[in-house]
Amino acid sequence: MKDPTPVLSLRGMVKRFGPVVAADHIDLDLNRGEVLALLGENGAGKTTLMNMLFGQYTPDAGSVHVWDEHGVEHILPSGQPQAAIEARIGMVHQHFTLAENLSVVDNILLGTERLLHLNRNRRTARAKLEALMTHSGLIVPLDARVRDLSVGERQRVEILKALYRDVRILVLDEPTAVLTPQEADMLFTSVRSMVANGLSVIFISHKLREVLAFSDRIAVLRHGAKMGEMTTEEADTRSIIRMMIGEEHDMPERIPGTPQDVVLSLDAITVTPGKDGRGVTNIDLDLRRGEIIGIAGVSGNGQSALARVLSGLLVPDGGTLEIAGKRIDRLTPGKALAQGIGRIPEDRHHDGIIAALSVAENLVIERLDAPDVQRAGFLRRDAIASHAEALCTAYDVRGPGIAANSALLSGGNIQKLILARVLETHPDVILANQPTRGLDFRAASEVSRRLIEARDRGAGVILISEDLDEVLSLADRVLVMHGGQLTETASRDRSAIGQLMAGQAA
Repeated sequence: MKDPTPVLSLRGMVKRFGPVVAADHIDLDLNRGEVLALLGENGAGKTTLMNMLFGQYTPDAGSVHVWDEHGVEHILPSGQPQAAIEARIGMVHQHFTLAENLSVVDNILLGTERLLHLNRNRRTARAKLEALMTHSGLIVPLDARVRDLSVGERQRVEILKALYRDVRILVLDEPTAVLTPQEADMLFTSVRSMVANGLSVIFISHKLREVLAFSDRIAVLRHGAKMGEMTTEEADTRSIIRMMIGEEHDMPERIPGTPQDVVLSLDAITVTPGKDGRGVTNIDLDLRRGEIIGIAGVSGNGQSALARVLSGLLVPDGGTLEIAGKRIDRLTPGKALAQGIGRIPEDRHHDGIIAALSVAENLVIERLDAPDVQRAGFLRRDAIASHAEALCTAYDVRGPGIAANSALLSGGNIQKLILARVLETHPDVILANQPTRGLDFRAASEVSRRLIEARDRGAGVILISEDLDEVLSLADRVLVMHGGQLTETASRDRSAIGQLMAGQAA
């Protein structure tokens, strides 16, 4: 039985951005020693609500109530992050906010003392941190530079930063997005031990498996309103999804593909590490038509270098690349397109679209020489518009219209635009780099379904993802990238694959 003592209550929270109601009279309660999972699709209002809680947004209506350790209720002043900090509320964002050139201790102390006092209080700070690490299980080398830490260690530092301020309420936003399964399990074990000692946690995640394993209670937002709550004990994946999107919706079932002839072959591809990050060493890979190869790995292990080679953006220092049996000596983006490689880039905003161009223009930008796009050097605007309308309907690209700038689309709709542009040309090879990162369940499900359809039409798909669940749900073959090297595994066991992701023998 969880402690029913309240520590936090959000009452009637409202936030409008122009005509858009991002939060519509939301009530939310949190008890002492409880893990509350906050779920919803992109744009449901989760981030807006947490920003109002932490004082980063000023609500148009509503109030934040906090109970201190003596049970006394306080109403926090709106729009004042310092008030939230003084009420011992901590927030750990999905993207790390650490100074890589500083030590762990210095990162944790930043903002807690005046600069002139940092050295004076270092001994006391270290003693407190060592005690925190002992009790929480969040162990990190205090004198190490952050740039030398693993991704999992950096996540621990972010949480220790909050704990060092003696938080009683901790908001975790997608805390396992870049962790191996083992690191995620260690994190949950540590947080659970702190929850047992009275810490209260709001946990935001799109990984329903983790939500069901880690939380005590689930609250669901949709279109800025709270749709309901349930105890985790009474919840399952189907009931959560129904509440999130208002209807039954299943992820595509993984049915093995039927591999055919080799369409892409890499032999001893090597990229020397440079300013773009980690390189790759002696990468061998054969991709067949009719299969999806999933490459799992923690960010920064060479995935970006491999993707840039396959996109024609980076010339390798050694090795050979063949497409349909033909050796390509210097692959360029233009050659990649001409050779039938469709590219879904990791950064959809920076590399996937030209924000100043319209939706219609972005949909044809990779095939400007096609006769239905231009004639005698002049763009066929009517044909381009008809083409865009058809694709936006087929791929459910929603937004202000095909003539509007692509920058006005949401992340999920930009991804669907890119999918439409890539898949409608029926490429032989599809490079899908983090294709569902940041997407809600419905959008991610649509991306997965489209990739499976492309595979079944005879394309070969390379899926690069830091989300192991995504790899396991889609891939016919699983490979792991660590330290710039690829290892194929026949295992579908999360723990065994997680060991490979961490550079350990499975």
